[in-house]
Amino acid sequence: MKYSIIDTGNGRSFPAPHALLDGKSAEGELVILLGATAGQALPTVADADKKAAILIELGNECLGVHTGESRGNEGSNVLGFNRFRLGDGEPSNLIELVLQPNTAKAAIAAAKEVFEAAGLKVAVCFDFQGRIIDRLVRPYYNAALRRLDEGLASADDMDLTLRLGLGYPEGPISLLERTGLEHHFDVTSGLFDAYGESPYAPARRARVAKARAPDRKA
Repeated sequence: MKYSIIDTGNGRSFPAPHALLDGKSAEGELVILLGATAGQALPTVADADKKAAILIELGNECLGVHTGESRGNEGSNVLGFNRFRLGDGEPSNLIELVLQPNTAKAAIAAAKEVFEAAGLKVAVCFDFQGRIIDRLVRPYYNAALRRLDEGLASADDMDLTLRLGLGYPEGPISLLERTGLEHHFDVTSGLFDAYGESPYAPARRARVAKARAPDRKA
């Protein structure tokens, strides 16, 4: 399927060359909106209702912020997506594809076709802040940071235990410090604001990292 890309800049999903970017056409049946202000470009798509699908790159926000919502009946040919990326780490190969209650099935199929043709894996979810991965893993990361503060074990020993005991490729403390604890603060702050559940409340070390972030970048 032919697709075009409107890139508003500073997107997190495709910071480097990728097959999806290489495969774009000047015009196409499907439109991908990329960048930090991708949702704001939605009104610029010509003949939007005639497209097979319009895909908006999301940050931490919900798709409904860009499409509007009404009585649980929202949904069209517009979908959201996020290529999961932990902080400053390399983007993963996973696309979280965001639907609404009445999203057109043909639009879902078209989106999956384009992403999978570019070598990406697609997981489908409904329009909740944090989508799948962040809602599952952020409480785990917070718990690890809190156990470190409580003196349960050293950072090295906690990382070693989870790597050898559960087969994780990298322990949580090492992973968060490598990819940026300040990013963890940003994501968990949004989740805590959205859901008010204590497991999402940013851990102390993430708060400290956020406060120090300007110094780190200087």
